[in-house]
Amino acid sequence: MTARIRLLSAPLLALALVGALEGCRSKGDIVVDEGVGITAVRSACPAVGIPDYTGDITVFRTPGDTTAGNVDLVASMTKVRSQCNDTGAKVYTTLSFEVNARRTDTRGVRTVTLPYFVTVLRGGSAVVAKRNGSVTLTFADGQERASASGTGSAYVDKAEASLPADIRQRITRKRRGGDADAAVDPLALPEVKAAIKRATFDVLVGFQLDQQQLNYNATR
Repeated sequence: MTARIRLLSAPLLALALVGALEGCRSKGDIVVDEGVGITAVRSACPAVGIPDYTGDITVFRTPGDTTAGNVDLVASMTKVRSQCNDTGAKVYTTLSFEVNARRTDTRGVRTVTLPYFVTVLRGGSAVVAKRNGSVTLTFADGQERASASGTGSAYVDKAEASLPADIRQRITRKRRGGDADAAVDPLALPEVKAAIKRATFDVLVGFQLDQQQLNYNATR
């Protein structure tokens, strides 16, 4: 079943959003070009991933009791895939994912709805947009496991996700051995680092957890 999402304002998310992302490397890197300069191959397309501690959700029968015997249901988010269109003024990213769940009591037909978020992060810490949605799983009588799919989308201004021309020129300019700044790494310059950070966006997806659930994931 495909989930629907609605646009919300951009509240501050839990600190988990600043954590490491799962599988977010893409062509947005900067590489050395044959030792004589640097070639910028970064894309305006954002990296996509799951923040630490938000890819799993555990539901307990009795709130506050986090012992193993009180576990009602466990679900995991996996197979996050994305597509990006950066041909226009807006960089538009769509993503899909799967949710796999397991319940401990297999008696009867049961439907479970789990909330999730899709958020846009700028510079590794600033939340600029957020979408909330839900995914619904249905367990047949006697069935322990169920799966469902979810989708999301996000966009950023291409101009904001692109490096200014003067910064690109400083990064990619060829340097010769006799140049005064030949030994200076342009990527280490504070103004260059700041510009790259401002132009870096991530699209993150994860379960919408309350504080107790987030603490449980972080400490288990």
